[in-house]
Amino acid sequence: MKLRTIDNVDVRGKYVLLRDDFNVQIVDGQITDAFRIAQSMPTIEKLRARGARVVIVAHLGRPRGERNMEFSLKPVAEYMNIPLIPDCLDKDFLGTMADGDVVLLENVRFYPGEEKNDPEFAARLADGYDIFVNDAFAVSHRAHASTVGVAKILPSYAGDLLASEIRHLDAVMANPARPLLAIVAGSKISTKIDVLRALVKLADRVIVGGALGTTFNYALGDRVGDSLYEPDQADTAREIIELARQNNCDLMLPLDKGVAKEFKRDAVRTNKDFDQIADDDVIIDAGVATTARNVDAIKTAATVIWNGTVGMAEWTPTWSQGTFAIADAMAEQTRAGKLTSVVGGGDTVAALYASGTADDMTYVSTGGGAFLEFIEGRDLPGIAILAEK
Repeated sequence: MKLRTIDNVDVRGKYVLLRDDFNVQIVDGQITDAFRIAQSMPTIEKLRARGARVVIVAHLGRPRGERNMEFSLKPVAEYMNIPLIPDCLDKDFLGTMADGDVVLLENVRFYPGEEKNDPEFAARLADGYDIFVNDAFAVSHRAHASTVGVAKILPSYAGDLLASEIRHLDAVMANPARPLLAIVAGSKISTKIDVLRALVKLADRVIVGGALGTTFNYALGDRVGDSLYEPDQADTAREIIELARQNNCDLMLPLDKGVAKEFKRDAVRTNKDFDQIADDDVIIDAGVATTARNVDAIKTAATVIWNGTVGMAEWTPTWSQGTFAIADAMAEQTRAGKLTSVVGGGDTVAALYASGTADDMTYVSTGGGAFLEFIEGRDLPGIAILAEK
């Protein structure tokens, strides 16, 4: 897909409405994960250097169309050291901006018209600006006012981050180096049914892990104890197993699990095969045999697409073993020039940084839901509207 980009656009003296994704983790008013902000900076700096008057529109959390200051972008503005405009529909400040200035608008989701993609709200948001630039891949699967509505009104372009996301993901999906291994994990199969269906048709091998993998084990009659899984998705799991067989895809399910007697960070870990799991065991991580097999699969792959942790990776070191082993193996193979590694999803990216492997990957996406929907082959409305005709 070829997108309209800002490369040859004269932005000097122009008011640029820039959609960024600053939906970052904030604890006690402090940003604890600035990955998305850091990834957005090249486009911001390019526009600033070229003399644009940059007004960033973004969201935080789910305030559900109400002005809930729990979801204020004030910590983001302070982190970036730029002014925060208290209302995203305010225009009074525009006349005070000079070329190269950058400001941040307050949470656009404080208005119900944002998520409804209300045309009147989009028109009010777009008023006063000359150009719209979307650099927020992570929300481009949403047809919202700040991703689609304003793009119908203003001359619209993709920022460098968004263009880079599409370029890298297009390359992997259209013509991946093979063998292609996909790793799909996380908590719920219900949120990843479509991506699993797509990947078993595309990939040579698919590793299914985490609680999602536990549901597959349950569907096959394995003992899963008092663990997180979705019994109502057993038929879906069996359907995907059959679809993988029909497409000659090696679907690799968990072989064993790291379990405890309670779901706690400091719980005592025991490794068990499924026939050993007791009714009161709680599965918290991939097991030793599963982890070894996963590492071996990575070492024989030419491309790996990874979304979802295979355990409670944030509970280091006891329960991060399965996830960190995947990250370490991918990093090692990528550094050696043997692997193209593409990773997406908030928890997965956080695990990369926690394990110190983020900089070793070929590409780390800012998207979670958008990353999955792109892999599924869906049209993302915030991107489709930027495609060259």
